Amino acid sequence: MPLARMPRTQSLSAVRAWIYCLAALVVLMVAVGGATRLTGSGLSITEWRPVTGAIPPLTEQAWTVEFEKYRQISQYELVNKGMTLSEFKFIYAWEWGHRQLGRLLGLVFFLPLVWFWARGAIKRRLALTLLGIGALGGLQGAIGWIMVASGLEPGMTAVAPIKLALHLTVASIILACLVWVAAGLKDRSQQPGEERAAGVAPRILVGLILFQIALGGLVAGSTAGLSYNTWPLMDGALVPPASALFVMNPWIENFVDNVILVQFNHRLVAYAIVAFALWHAWSIRRLAAASKTARRATAMAGLTLAQMVLGIVTLLLVVPLWAGLAHQVFAMAVLAMAVVHARVSLG
Repeated sequence: MPLARMPRTQSLSAVRAWIYCLAALVVLMVAVGGATRLTGSGLSITEWRPVTGAIPPLTEQAWTVEFEKYRQISQYELVNKGMTLSEFKFIYAWEWGHRQLGRLLGLVFFLPLVWFWARGAIKRRLALTLLGIGALGGLQGAIGWIMVASGLEPGMTAVAPIKLALHLTVASIILACLVWVAAGLKDRSQQPGEERAAGVAPRILVGLILFQIALGGLVAGSTAGLSYNTWPLMDGALVPPASALFVMNPWIENFVDNVILVQFNHRLVAYAIVAFALWHAWSIRRLAAASKTARRATAMAGLTLAQMVLGIVTLLLVVPLWAGLAHQVFAMAVLAMAVVHARVSLG
């Protein structure tokens, strides 16, 4: 049956399922991107070919050509000199897989969008909102290449931390937008009295989580997680001295390039998020303990606490691949849950 002839609630359910599918793909993109970073694979493909780059090297000669391109950059000379072709194929696979997921995400976005729109399931404001998210996705692809290009500069062995943080933050914003739209499409008119007004607190929580993800991108980009691997003390103190936190001039550069301040900021915001989430859950439960709003707020408090514990474990273990990926993917889950809570709390 054409979607235009279906009841409005059924057609919106199909659209909502598609958008949640897109959100899941974004999380997968973030996971593969994290693995690409943690395995040092992000600079293995030295060109941006949006169309022809979808086809990997298929012959030994083609692999040799790609390997030779990689051998011209500083990461090979300063970090991976002597790497074998088989080792290069391993890091190439991670970066190629990340870019392929980007292409897949574009197709899964635009083809169903056209199909739903043509059948009248998507109209007016929703259509414009989705087109805006699509444009943000296109911008994200360009940001990804700008990030990679920063690591191809002479003397660079990794991408610039600020650009990695921007790439991760934009991915998180796309995820938040998708979840916000999908959560708003569910019909809750048959559930009166189960929600309570939560004010601006849920939206503040979303903002704090997005800020923390950006700080996490700086931690990853500067490999700050490989230093000061103790908790709760950091370099032997609960609060490192100002002389260590602001050692660079101009002072603003410390927030990006000074690993002790980068990691310290990430810790502080984690504490702030957990404290705010616990306060929010307490305040809602005090007013309406049996409401769905209170249950979601309580779940959010538990998720933020679990994420902080996972971050501490990741730090203490000196960022093994599994822990680093778990911490990054769980951050996306916390963000998605916070967005749902904020959206539903609006009514």
